[in-house]
Amino acid sequence: MKQLILTVSLIASVQAFGQSKKLNVLKVSTPQQLQQYFKYTGNDVPLISGHRGGPDKNAPENSIEAMANTLSFTPATFEIDPRLTKDSVVVLLHDDTLDRTTTGHGKLNSYTLEEVKKLKLKDVNGNVTPYQIPTLEEVIVWAKGKTVLILDKKDVPLSITAKLIKKHHAEAWVMITVHNAKEAKFYYDDNKDVMFEAFVKTKKALEEYEKAGIPWAQIMAYVGPQDKPENKEIFDLLHQRGVMCMISTAPIYDKLPTAEERAKAYVQIIKSGADVIEADRAIEAAAAVRSLAPAKSKKTKFFGKK
Repeated sequence: MKQLILTVSLIASVQAFGQSKKLNVLKVSTPQQLQQYFKYTGNDVPLISGHRGGPDKNAPENSIEAMANTLSFTPATFEIDPRLTKDSVVVLLHDDTLDRTTTGHGKLNSYTLEEVKKLKLKDVNGNVTPYQIPTLEEVIVWAKGKTVLILDKKDVPLSITAKLIKKHHAEAWVMITVHNAKEAKFYYDDNKDVMFEAFVKTKKALEEYEKAGIPWAQIMAYVGPQDKPENKEIFDLLHQRGVMCMISTAPIYDKLPTAEERAKAYVQIIKSGADVIEADRAIEAAAAVRSLAPAKSKKTKFFGKK
């Protein structure tokens, strides 16, 4: 009952946060539609994923408020970071400590959910906001019909993540980050509908996914954080298999000092062959690459307003 009250309270808070804003949503309601959304066709709209939920001023990382803020500007998926509390509840937090992004101190796993819910989140400038750390279940419930969540691997056992996706029948809007073919095979053997953001940085890694029998239709490939000529070989191999390729701009290009430099980098990444940009500055990245979208693409059917 306490968990239900927390969920209802959080959703009401987010509705108030974005009540005057229409959201740009992804119209994906089945696992097959999610596979089509990420299928490489050669005539695709550049896609945006908000790293750590796409944080911004007054919109803390790994919060529903940050995701709602991003969706008020652009459709996007969101990479988020599930971790366990002391009482084994899955919540969103990137670090294993609370200090950087919350009003708490010390290790997350020394706090119960009840204690975590008394804390407030800090935004990208370190300012304290009214917002709380959400549970993963709260985020899954909120995201349905709006966006797609991509769960990074932190300290949550693979079996718990798999169980949560099954509990909410969330295969259409919750994806899993896997670092290797072994992790992908665990999830795929458990659930044939699950979709992956898979680390495929090398030809060897590609061959390992194929050997494990993971369908390429259920993979969107993370190729790395750098736009470099050496990416072309892996881009070509993945595109031949109908797989979209993602570059994460968070470690390097999001940190460029001016908006102009960042925009130039985002555009070049797409022109170099990437199909998806995962950015801390998701709103900036979306604006920069919008003009690169083809005049006609079957992918536009997945974009809507709510």
